[in-house]
Amino acid sequence: MRWAIVVVLLGALASAQQAAEVSDSNPAAARPTAFITVPAGTQIPVKLAQGISTKSAKVGDAVYAETVFPVSANDRIVIPAGTYVQGRITDIKRPGRVKGRAEFLMHFTSMIFHSGYTVMLPGGVENIPGSDQQRIKDKEGTIQQEGSKGKDAETVAKTAGTGAGVGAIAGRNVKGAGIGGAAGAAAGLAYVLFTRGPDINLPPGTSVQLVLERPLSLDGNKIR
Repeated sequence: MRWAIVVVLLGALASAQQAAEVSDSNPAAARPTAFITVPAGTQIPVKLAQGISTKSAKVGDAVYAETVFPVSANDRIVIPAGTYVQGRITDIKRPGRVKGRAEFLMHFTSMIFHSGYTVMLPGGVENIPGSDQQRIKDKEGTIQQEGSKGKDAETVAKTAGTGAGVGAIAGRNVKGAGIGGAAGAAAGLAYVLFTRGPDINLPPGTSVQLVLERPLSLDGNKIR
């Protein structure tokens, strides 16, 4: 009977030693997986790693960025600063010659941690902090360029003034100034009508506020 008890104890000791060896050789296997959920609506500040212009960009072009400030949840940092973010341009429109502003839509699709851990990212654009030339058009996060009506009016006024001056010199009277002014205004208007509005140009380093469109589940053991 005593021998049976000894055999059982030796077997249990051997099993415990094997489990300890497995734990020492593979610490990750010994830790329980702890998933952390970052809620929908969380804002993540990022900066563009490359420039984007509606003059040259195409639907399907890749977008590269990285986070510039850590995001925390459950009293720990879950998205460190410097985490890589990838996305795609899903829609784009160049400005028209008479009407229509430049705009494009991009979505962020994945996030890569420095450990190599990669997750699918349901991210859109919330806003572009510090920009006074672009605005967010709709809930989808479409980026739209501000219009150029003020500059167009200035162009017409300048050409009208130049034409009036030339007309006055040539005709040496008020009538000549009037004719010159009308001709200058017409030239300015023609220039405006045949010229596209301003394109969107976001240089590298542009700040973009990313927002989670759905909750993001992260494996806490792989975040670093």
